[in-house]
Amino acid sequence: MRLSPFISEEKIQKRITEIGAELTDRFKGQTPVMVAVLKGSFMFYADLIRAVDTDITCDFCGLSSYHGASSTGDVKINLDLSRSIRDRHVIVVEDIVDTGLTMNFLKKHLESHKP
Repeated sequence: MRLSPFISEEKIQKRITEIGAELTDRFKGQTPVMVAVLKGSFMFYADLIRAVDTDITCDFCGLSSYHGASSTGDVKINLDLSRSIRDRHVIVVEDIVDTGLTMNFLKKHLESHKP
């Protein structure tokens, strides 16, 4: 099988710059927490935080709901946040959302910390 890019690197970088500008405008004068859901999002996350021109706090979380190539239906936290998000704006950076199971779990988990 021969694979080829679906979206060019240039288009991806252009969109990252646009998203960074949108986040800069939205959160200017604030310090939101940007959370990368590991491991899949870390490359995009690194590019995105460089494109945001306002103060942000970086954090990470690790979740798993897969065993091999199939979902177990049970989400587990492998790595939790390292700091409080109480009364803070939180920006979640995730790589793939398929069924929404993991994202729904993460949303409830983050909400329990009163962002």
